[in-house]
Amino acid sequence: MRTGARAAAWSAALTALLAAVVVVSAAIGPVTLDYVVVAKAAVNAVAVPSSLDLTVSSTPLPYLPASVPVPGLDVSYVRPFSLSTPETAQRIVGQLRLPRIVLGAVVGFALGAAGTVMQGFFRNPMADPSIIGVSSGAAVGAVAAIAVPGMLPVGPRTAAFAGALATAFLVYAIATEGGRTPVATLLLAGVAVQTFLGAVISYLLVMSGRQLREAVYWLMGNLRASTWGEVEFALPVVLAGFLVLLAFARDLNVLLLGETDATHLGVEVERTKRLLLGLASVVTAASVAVVGVVGFVGLIVPHMLRLIVGPDHRILLPTSALAGASFLVATDTLARSGPAEVPVGIVTAALGAPFFLFLLRRREVTAL
Repeated sequence: MRTGARAAAWSAALTALLAAVVVVSAAIGPVTLDYVVVAKAAVNAVAVPSSLDLTVSSTPLPYLPASVPVPGLDVSYVRPFSLSTPETAQRIVGQLRLPRIVLGAVVGFALGAAGTVMQGFFRNPMADPSIIGVSSGAAVGAVAAIAVPGMLPVGPRTAAFAGALATAFLVYAIATEGGRTPVATLLLAGVAVQTFLGAVISYLLVMSGRQLREAVYWLMGNLRASTWGEVEFALPVVLAGFLVLLAFARDLNVLLLGETDATHLGVEVERTKRLLLGLASVVTAASVAVVGVVGFVGLIVPHMLRLIVGPDHRILLPTSALAGASFLVATDTLARSGPAEVPVGIVTAALGAPFFLFLLRRREVTAL
């Protein structure tokens, strides 16, 4: 079977799996719902953008009398479906459960895709989306906004997004010399910056006082109180980044041969590396900014899919993204199904770490 047909077949199968996981997850909760009713309510909740307006609001600066004009987008939607469902079930699914589930799917999709790119970029099976400190940078921004309210002119989400991108740019700038960015230097710079930011996070936690619980909860990663607004923030960034990454999947395959061979095969190595690193960082930043640090998704899922579909990134990238979405929705369902809800980051770590050790014992984790 040709590569395009294989990618389409695997993607269709994993999309069907994701739809099934979403329906099952939306049916589980304090009020158990029928699967058919949930499926109809989910279809009714589908919204299509109908208009887009540019808006400008003012945000006051701390310690200064001036305000900062902040541009934004006001999007209007239409709902093309209107299937017959009980009103209560429609509200439970559409307003309470789907925002959390869809956001989990978006974040899992982003982490699965970014993890695949990072592992291919570094030619290292231990690489994940946080390897260059993106997650730590996001954590510094979010914890600073939570621990010292008023210090930053933005909330934790925007602070986390800005912190993640600033860290990615800093690591790239440190590792680049003479227009070249050696992968090994980039990896070491990422580890060093990540360690330093860990110390900054510890200091902010010590100084956080009454906000300590909220900051720690953010660091563990959670989808509690997710909103459609967070979906609107993350989804466009993740989808746009993924589509561009997918267009460079062939170049990522060639980079696995080594930079010298890739250059001989016509790949502009440094430009491609900058683009892959930048897009993977943006996708990761958008996901971490809305849910906090969720580990192991970007590490485990690409490994699992590489064992099943093979190393070709034209197939591996979309399948890892879809499997990451299903994985995070399923683990979040587990996280909220016990006697007391726990952050989803605890569940992904509790499931991911033993599974990764199992793969190591089976010698399934090898060089790419």
